[in-house]
Amino acid sequence: MWERVRVGVVSTSWWADAMYLPALDAHPGADVVAVCGRNRERADAFAARWGIPQVYTDAGALIGSGEIDALVVASGHESHYPITMEALEAGLHVLCEKPLALRYGHAEEMAALAAEKGVTHCTPFTYRFMPTNRYINELIEDGYIGRPYHLNLRYYTGYARTPGYGWRHDRAYSATGVLGNIASHFFYLAYWWFGEVTDVFCLAGEFVDRPTETPEGEPYDRTEDAAYTLLRFANGAQGLVQASAVCTEETAFGQRHEFDLHGEEGTLRSVIDWDRRQDVEGTRRGEGPTRPLELPEHVWGAARSDTVHNTYRDVFRVEDHMTRGWLNAIAEGQPFSPSLEDGAVVQRIIDAAALSAAEGRWVAVQEIG
Repeated sequence: MWERVRVGVVSTSWWADAMYLPALDAHPGADVVAVCGRNRERADAFAARWGIPQVYTDAGALIGSGEIDALVVASGHESHYPITMEALEAGLHVLCEKPLALRYGHAEEMAALAAEKGVTHCTPFTYRFMPTNRYINELIEDGYIGRPYHLNLRYYTGYARTPGYGWRHDRAYSATGVLGNIASHFFYLAYWWFGEVTDVFCLAGEFVDRPTETPEGEPYDRTEDAAYTLLRFANGAQGLVQASAVCTEETAFGQRHEFDLHGEEGTLRSVIDWDRRQDVEGTRRGEGPTRPLELPEHVWGAARSDTVHNTYRDVFRVEDHMTRGWLNAIAEGQPFSPSLEDGAVVQRIIDAAALSAAEGRWVAVQEIG
């Protein structure tokens, strides 16, 4: 018998609509009792669509209402730190979207307070939970590639191709562009697979013509459209994360992921085209060219494998991953991973990469405080 967890959601965005509410609505132990959005009309419509009884336009009022046990923070990047800190001070379990904050110092505070309060917390690095990536992790842990040498992770998408102002292009609201929005996912995978990152070198670029002022006529500092980030790991391995939001990727999900991982004993490759291809290939010393590796049934679970989008839907709405896994951990009084500590680790890499791009030099991650 599930102990019900009363959940509040701060966001009425398409992402909350597509990711969090379907997962929460289908979970046997979750009661979504409140939603908070800046626009009352939009928040009312969101609540009506999902049958949510309470609507707020102020996150502090929701946090102090006494109506919730857990909070999903999926609002704008600039709001993550203040909302999460207030929720943690109130003793709430928290899931906060990445990037955790606009700077590492705030992310570190969030992680430290979560640990102090003893709550169950999560930074939802979505792609960790895709079957191919979990299988790659199993293979690495089983020694398939042996001592890691280097990895190359590539994230291609096209959301920044459209000219014009947007909050993702404004450092006041997002601090970074692709580094925080999409490279952060692959920084996490690199850290998960190969361990601690010690140094970074980043080359970032702006490719699309944009206005020099906001719609309100204020100047703003724009973010990067694409970035190459070299990584050094504590174990001596090397890495490259390429993240670009100016690619023409005409797929069902508008993006493509490509991975190469090499080590002393073997090689792993993976491509997800967000249509029908979600492959893992590998070879070990003396085996010849890479060959397809069949994912075990336990990796798929109940998720469909006919299209990547169906797999994606099922992983997060049917299987107990990410949001649903966090809820299970709350009910069981257990920690969850990825945690806010993991989110802070990645935030430090993001900040180091941004500093490297600005100053044109290698940056030790420990420089970021």
